[in-house]
Parts: sequence; structure tokens; C-alpha cells
Amino acid sequence: MDHPQTTEALAPEIVRTLCGITTATISTILFKAGLRNVWLRGPMPLRQGQPRVAGRAFTLRFIPMRDDLASPQAWSSPKSTRVAVEQMPAGCVAVVDAMGVVDAGIFGDILCARMRHRGVAGLVSDGVVRDVSGVLASQLPTWTQGTAAPAAVASLHFVGWQEPVACGGVAVFPGDIVVADDDGAILISPAHLDEVLAAGPEQERLEAWILEEVHRGAALPGLYPPNDEARARYEARAAQPRGG
Repeated sequence: MDHPQTTEALAPEIVRTLCGITTATISTILFKAGLRNVWLRGPMPLRQGQPRVAGRAFTLRFIPMRDDLASPQAWSSPKSTRVAVEQMPAGCVAVVDAMGVVDAGIFGDILCARMRHRGVAGLVSDGVVRDVSGVLASQLPTWTQGTAAPAAVASLHFVGWQEPVACGGVAVFPGDIVVADDDGAILISPAHLDEVLAAGPEQERLEAWILEEVHRGAALPGLYPPNDEARARYEARAAQPRGG
């Protein structure tokens, strides 16, 4: 069966809800649904404290460099990262398959600044970036394996965008939903989005209450996960007016 794909931007209320759910919570919800391979291995925040981002995946793909194709002229090709950036819709998350290569930067300060100007929500890659001070200055939330001085053309060849890719060991299709925060990046297939939206906010509220109980000195057995008595106390607390 074909994987459903859409380029339609997520509704603002969906983005707001997803940005209120941690990737850790999302991973637990998807694990309960039988989905194990959803956390992208390698991409981590370029700067701690970046805002959590959520959006549809705009995919880009690199393959190994070939000597007869590796030249600065590749940057002016109709199939270049420069052209791909101009296709990125506002609100998307750019997901770049760099095959885990960490000795050449897939993007630098200029491309990241342009992505930020276009309203791209974030960049996620199993590769690295270059011109790191400029990338940070662009304010584009970025998740990579770090930085490197050489340009991508030194080790990689760009071959296209908006096709299925493998990023961090996870299959990512255009239009999949990606959420990224301080714990990394996670993929939500469109088929499971409603499940995450329904369960995520309640799970966050429950765990916030559990943490309050822990700070009050409560023991974990029967609390985490909550037994019937703990669940009743939680529901009673949740039913109280705010500030009550």
C-alpha cells in the first residue's frame, strides 16, 4: 500500500498542540501503538534551549560524492540545495538524509538564513552543518550531529528533494510529521497523528502531577504508573478549578 503523502501545512492548532508534547511522551505513545523505529538517531539540538518545533517533513537526500561530479559548479545545478530551499513551504521541517556523514557540512549560514526567511520551522539532519556561528545567528532551530568546516561537495552529492529518505535510521516520507526538541527528533506518520494529538496533552498533564507528587515525597510504586487510588487522586485534582 502506498504511503499517504501530503504537502498541506499542519493547521496552527495542531502545531500548537504538538509543541506542547515532548518527544519523550510522543515516543511512549507510539511505542504503545507498536511503533519502535520513530526516533531519528544522530540529530541533536545545535543549541540547547531551542524551541520545540513541529511540521511536515520536507525531505532532501545526499548520496556519496563522486569525483567527476564534485565541483563548485554543482552549486549552480538545477538540482541543487539552493533550488531545493526555494521549494520549502513555510512551516515545514527540512529533513536531510546525509547518510550520517560528519566530515562535510550539508548547509551553512546563508542557506539557513534563507530557510529562516522563508518560514521553515527547523532543520533536522543525520549530517552536520558548517559556518556554525552564522547558522546559530540565523535563529533557524537546527538538529544535526555537529559541525564541520568542509562543504558538502567534499564528501556528498545532492540528488533531490521530496522523496522518501533514510535519516538517522528512520524512513521519512514527504508529508510525515516531525517534532524536535532537546531530546532529538521523532517522526509521526499521518496515520497516527490523531492518536498523538488525543493522548499527548493528557499524558503531559498526568506526568506533571506525578512529578508534583514526587516532589512532595511520594513513593513511585502505585504512582508511576498510577494505580486506581493514584488515578482517583489525580482526577480529583484535575477537576479542581485552576488555583484551587
